[in-house]
Amino acid sequence: MKKVDNYLKEAIGNIRNDREITKELLSDLIVYLSEDEERHREVGTIAAKYVETLQRSNEQLVKVVTLLQKKQGASTGLSDLDKTEIFDLLNGGDE
Repeated sequence: MKKVDNYLKEAIGNIRNDREITKELLSDLIVYLSEDEERHREVGTIAAKYVETLQRSNEQLVKVVTLLQKKQGASTGLSDLDKTEIFDLLNGGDE
């Protein structure tokens, strides 16, 4: 069980790091876009991908919290489905 806790902590740390990097990139892109209206066509798709990345990280955080709540409420430990979800989360699933 200790190993799972370590993986969950690592996953949460990775999610936070990814969010921070994506926020910085999105901020830079917003500055770039604000300089010229024509740039929206040039990099609009990239901006959408950054927002998508933030949305996926939100979904990942919700999954991690759900798994943690299940773990705290269940005396039998994580179910096979929980373990699969953690494995998928750590391997970049749902992309």
